[in-house]
Parts: sequence; C-alpha cells; structure tokens
Amino acid sequence: MDALEALWIKGGGWSPWIFIACLMVVLLVATRIVHVVLRALASKAKPSQHVWRNALLVSLSAPLNGFIWVSVLTLAARAFYPVGNNAQVDSALPSLFQVVCTLLMTWFLLRLVNNVRKNMQSQLASRGGDLDQTAAEAVSKLAWVVIIASAVLVIMQTLGISIAGLLAFGGAAGIAVGFAAQNLVSNLFGGLTVFASRIFKIGEYIIIPGTDLMGEVRHIGWRSTLVMGFDRKPFYIPNALFNSSTIINHSRMERRCVEQTIHMRYQDIDKVEAVIRRGNELITAHPGIDQEFFVFRFDNYGERSLELFLYVFPLATGYVDYMVLKEEVSLSIARIIREEGGEILPVTSISMPERRPEAELDEHRAPVAAH
Repeated sequence: MDALEALWIKGGGWSPWIFIACLMVVLLVATRIVHVVLRALASKAKPSQHVWRNALLVSLSAPLNGFIWVSVLTLAARAFYPVGNNAQVDSALPSLFQVVCTLLMTWFLLRLVNNVRKNMQSQLASRGGDLDQTAAEAVSKLAWVVIIASAVLVIMQTLGISIAGLLAFGGAAGIAVGFAAQNLVSNLFGGLTVFASRIFKIGEYIIIPGTDLMGEVRHIGWRSTLVMGFDRKPFYIPNALFNSSTIINHSRMERRCVEQTIHMRYQDIDKVEAVIRRGNELITAHPGIDQEFFVFRFDNYGERSLELFLYVFPLATGYVDYMVLKEEVSLSIARIIREEGGEILPVTSISMPERRPEAELDEHRAPVAAH
C-alpha cells in the first residue's frame, strides 16, 4: 500500500479525477482478470478430486476482488487527501485499510472452511461413502470460532484497544455475566458433549425416556438440537438436557425384541407340551429370527389362563420388517394352538340363570292385601 501511495506522490501533476478514472479502469480490468483466471483454474480442479485446491480457488475469488476494490478506493481517497495535507486522514486511513483487509481475510477463511466441507462430501459421495455430518459440523463450528475470535483480536489491536485491559474488565464482569448466562453456557457445553462423545449424529433417531421427546436428529446447534418427531412436529431440545438425561439411540440398535405372553385355557393344559414343541420348531426354522437366543416356554399359572412366554429377536431392525415378522410368528403360534384343539386368549365364562315363565313367577309373588 505504501508503494502505491508513493507512486501517486511521484505522479503528483495529475488531476485527481483523471487519476480516479484511471484507477476505475484498472479496477474493472483487474477484477475481470481475477474472475476469469480463478474460474478457469477452479474448473480444472474438480471438487471430488482436488478438495483443497478447488476450495482455495473458489473461496479466493470474491475476497480478492474485494481487496482490489478496497485498494483502489484507498488510492482514490489519497487523490483528494494527499499524504501530509490532513493529519486525521493520515492516521485513520491506514488503520481502516488494515481493518477492512482483516475482515476480507476472515471472509476468505470462513468460505474456505465451508467449501472444504462441501468438497469432502462430494469426494466421499463419488466413492460411495458419506461424510459424518455431526463431526463435520463440529469441526466447522470450531474453526469458525477460532477464525472469528482471531479476527476480533487483530482488529482490536489495530484500533489500539488494549486486550489486557479488556481481559481485566472481563474478569470483574465475568462473574455477573456468568450468573446471567449460565443456561447459555450449560447449553453450549451440552452441544460440545454431543460433538465430542458422538452419542448421536444428524440423521439418527433418538428417544429420551420419561419424556415425549423422540424423533430424527435434523440439526445440532450451539444452544439447542432440532429433532423432528415421528408425527412430523419439530422439537427444539436444549443441549443441556443431554448432560443429565439418558439417551436411547434408536438407529444404533442391533436387534429388536418380540416379547409376548400368550394365554391358553386351563382345560387345554394337556395340549401345552405339543404347542411348545411345535412353536420351538417354528422359531428354529424361521430365517428371520436370531438363533443364538430365543425362548418359547410355559411360564405361569395365571388367574384365568395358562401363560406361555414368547421372547425372540428378529434379525431385521426396520420397524415395518419387525412388525411383519411379529405378526407372522404370532399368527403361526395361534394356528398351532387351534390345530392342537386349544383356544387362545383368556376365556371368561359368565353364567346367567334362565328367565323363568311369568306363571311361575306369579306363584312366588307375595299376596297383596285387599283394601
């Protein structure tokens, strides 16, 4: 920048308006050249093959054009306020230029983070894989925090603000702010816990026992997590809840469980042994049931029925497949009970006396005294 100002001072015989017109021409030509060159280079570096090169070229285009604009506008300002003519402009213009350049650099780095994430997703998709959205979200947000915090510190130093004094003030005010923002801080640490422990990720289904909160994780933010319920209603769950609650990750289950009590009549007790034997043969021969562990046995003498206990693990974890297998096994056992001559479910018999004829009722009625 000092070299460009020296060039302007050296050619001090020019009219400011002519100088500005020349700068505008240079600006238009330079931005056009930058756009064409970077676009051509980016088109050769495919996102799925050159992750970082493509992200760098795509991210650089707009901030670099912004830097050219800022440089030209700064030189144009010098055309009206040459060095040494205005002390305020001489002191403010360099600092303003550095602040704007810092913002442009911050913009470039944030764009770079986003484009690298997109390119990595594209690369994995071309190879048949998928990017872990939860981990990518965590790394992206952490990078954003570091970049923005660094930019704020650089800008404060440029403007002459003492960081040491700010930290001293923050130590005194931090206690009051901490009490006021304890919920915000707890939610922030809850989000960091989710990112670090990876108890669930975007696209998985979770359940919080003891509440009505369940559904698909759509977004994990710094303050709350968006969960789309099974009834398609969104839940915005504070992240602090994940530090103190039990979470069931429904998507990571290894097996579903069919657990049922099947009731038979007491008069069918002689048929229970055959039903149990045929039921176990049915389960053993079924290709959709985990054969490592299953139970189908006589369990208990109930108050009104004999109780058979069924406990099996289907191999499929999908809800529809689970319901189909549950229906198939239940109906098959019911069919076996019927074929053996038994009856399923508790059967309660209610005995009511037959209605007596009116003539018989009249004989038992008490005589009514005549008046």
